[in-house]
Amino acid sequence: MKTWTCLLTVCLSVIVIARLSAQEIQISSDVVYGHKFGMATTFDVFTPTKHANGGAVLFMVSGGWYSTWKPPEQMQELFRPLTQKGFTVFSIRHGSSPKFSISEAVADVRRSVRFIRLNAQRFNIDSNRIGVFGMSAGGHLALMLGTAADEGNPNAKDPLAKVSDRVNAVVAYVAPTDLRVAAKDAPERLPAYDNYPALDINQKTAAVVSPLLHVTADDAPTLLLAGAKDKLVPIFHSRNIHAAFKKAKVTSELIEFENAGHGFGGEDSQKATHAMVAWFVRHLSSNEK
Repeated sequence: MKTWTCLLTVCLSVIVIARLSAQEIQISSDVVYGHKFGMATTFDVFTPTKHANGGAVLFMVSGGWYSTWKPPEQMQELFRPLTQKGFTVFSIRHGSSPKFSISEAVADVRRSVRFIRLNAQRFNIDSNRIGVFGMSAGGHLALMLGTAADEGNPNAKDPLAKVSDRVNAVVAYVAPTDLRVAAKDAPERLPAYDNYPALDINQKTAAVVSPLLHVTADDAPTLLLAGAKDKLVPIFHSRNIHAAFKKAKVTSELIEFENAGHGFGGEDSQKATHAMVAWFVRHLSSNEK
């Protein structure tokens, strides 16, 4: 009897949390921002129902440059620290490895920014207050948006290609920044990279999609979060691009987690989330110029 009472209590708690979440945000799922090979590229939108501040934060759904789909209701808890601050969150999916290359994934997420900016009024956001974050491969894509974006091509036939894909703030968790070291012809390539089809590239191809090589003075303010014991994406990735940002006088901060590997748990996770939210509050506030 006690077991059933506990189970009922848990179920009721889940229902209450779900209802509270539904009241806090409005979810628009599977918004199409492009097509390729007869397939749609999509994102989900999590809009605060109260106290929305007009800022937008894009989350790069990517692990190993593979973009998975989950019911948005299962993702909303991840974004709650942001939606509670009034940010509208976009969960961006891209064409996945091995069918699509890293360069094609970069092209997809760049298109997503153009689409969101062009439709800013539809999403009730400010087109000049767009941030992006991601973890691992998602962090790499976030950094590519922060370092290798453009103002759009005014002569393009596609109206979307005329729109800027620049972002105004970046947070990158445990992100690879120089893919040349992971290329198949890299002398010190880690054996673990054989498990990632997206990294079946040479150093010349890898250089094109290495954020470290795209750093310039006009890059977006960037927060780097990295584990000092990360064996998959060693800490030098974050340290090197942080040094490049400093040299270019780009606003940047690196937070190293001494005992963390490729991902954070417990207090590290809480600290990282707090830092991420604070970064976007700082750089996407309505009075930011």
